[in-house]
Amino acid sequence: SIFPQEVCTVRNDLIPAGYQGEASHVSVKHQVATVLDVMGEASARAQGLKNAITSGSKMLNVENQTAYILVDKFGNNGMGSVVGLLKVGRKKLFLLDEVGKPNEMVPQCVLDFYVVESRQRSGCGKRLFEFMLRGERVDPRYLAIDRPSPKLVSFLRKHYGLVSTIPQVNNYVIFSGFFKDQPQASPAPKKARIYMGKLQYV
Repeated sequence: SIFPQEVCTVRNDLIPAGYQGEASHVSVKHQVATVLDVMGEASARAQGLKNAITSGSKMLNVENQTAYILVDKFGNNGMGSVVGLLKVGRKKLFLLDEVGKPNEMVPQCVLDFYVVESRQRSGCGKRLFEFMLRGERVDPRYLAIDRPSPKLVSFLRKHYGLVSTIPQVNNYVIFSGFFKDQPQASPAPKKARIYMGKLQYV
């Protein structure tokens, strides 16, 4: 299997973390891209979206996003099957606090979350989400959720007690407590580079 663990992380190199196989990386990248395409399209259908949020090509073109892929090693007659996808990443956003004051921030965002229909309500989503929280070292209340589906809103309420939202003017949903001791309250630091013999910040 190209996915060595129950939950595997994939970033923009499209090589699953921990992959030790002998196969050429070109082949692995193609297989991972196909998985992301299929799961992204299924997620879009489930949410009633015209265009998929997640695909292999989209993952290739961004640096700060991570896809968490949940695998059932015994599915598909023992061949293994992918049953869940959770994509997160930092985004530069203007978010309103409880009194309507805008704040420029770069929070961790939930960008796509999908568990195949036949495996929903069986703990798969919780396992996937918990793995992500540990991997990103983030408290659920500090997440900004991009266009959450009713199912995701229900999931966050049931498992993490996230109920009260702070109204926003964009597609993101944040919950009460988001601004309290927020660990990432400032824009991402600029990167330094040497250009034409001079130090620049970009």
